[in-house]
Amino acid sequence: MKKDLTAAQGEILLELARNTLEKRFDQAKHVADPVSDPQLLAWGAVFVTLKKCGKLRGCVGTLQPVSSIWDGVRDNTISAAFHDARFSPLTEAELADITLSISVLSEPRPLEYDNPEDLPRLLKAGVDGVILRAEGRSATFLPQVWEQLPRPELFLDHLCLKAGLPQDLWRRRVVKIDTYRVQSFQEKKQ
Repeated sequence: MKKDLTAAQGEILLELARNTLEKRFDQAKHVADPVSDPQLLAWGAVFVTLKKCGKLRGCVGTLQPVSSIWDGVRDNTISAAFHDARFSPLTEAELADITLSISVLSEPRPLEYDNPEDLPRLLKAGVDGVILRAEGRSATFLPQVWEQLPRPELFLDHLCLKAGLPQDLWRRRVVKIDTYRVQSFQEKKQ
């Protein structure tokens, strides 16, 4: 994420995500291709989150750029709605209850530390997205997850569980931690 996107660019991306879902159910409006906007065509790591009545309904993205921000939003919208293994595919009946949010990620940076006890105080609650890696497994939480897990210890416990690791692994030894920031855009409640 080199230069922050504007609120207007965020609205365009949210419109793209909404249109992508509507198109799957033959309800789409026309969305112009952003060929003239180099920021939206720049490569970027993107997550798309779907919530149904305020509860997580799907979230898929990439931690590293694999396509343009535009393509990432479109592709991850489809993946979050129809291919997130934690949920059944989205149905047309659910569409009206879905709120979309888009997170454009900065490049992950290693967090250096020597003692597991230091890790909670090094994390910036509500700001840092966190990638945890250990024993050939990994998991990430976007910064928005701090809203549900505001204590760093609880955040890290759940991140270990998400990775399929013992909940307290981060307390017993140094694990690899990368942090990133996001620029987030969310649909207004309809």
